[in-house]
Amino acid sequence: MRPFATWSERVSRCLTLALSAALLATACRSQRASSPADAKEIIGWSRLGSWSGRGNLQTETFTSETGGFRVTWETRNPLRPGAGTLKVTFRSGDSGNPIIEAVDAKGVDHDIEYVGDRPRWYYLTIESMDVDWSVIVDEPIYGETHK
Repeated sequence: MRPFATWSERVSRCLTLALSAALLATACRSQRASSPADAKEIIGWSRLGSWSGRGNLQTETFTSETGGFRVTWETRNPLRPGAGTLKVTFRSGDSGNPIIEAVDAKGVDHDIEYVGDRPRWYYLTIESMDVDWSVIVDEPIYGETHK
């Protein structure tokens, strides 16, 4: 028996070792990739505030952790048919500058708007004329479930 392998035997062993390592790495990657596939992303909603009235309103300040919002709004009971306006604006809780115009509606209507900026302090100005209104602001909460 020879104590040393020939050059071709060493090359052959190195190639076999490299190929085995590549196959093992691919198998490990495939295993890791399948684990997140078992996870399902879910979105919940956290209520930041809800307001209703007739006429104008400035809300208290609230903070946002995500900067994303779901605004559910409705107008009803117009002073006369076809009358009424509703405008909802997110403003900076620090400067008061307008950040997002979320709703600009006329007449009787309802909808859900999805808007966003960045995490910070906000407050709303709600401008309304000749209709009753309601506004709900929720923030998304992201998570995932696993099998």
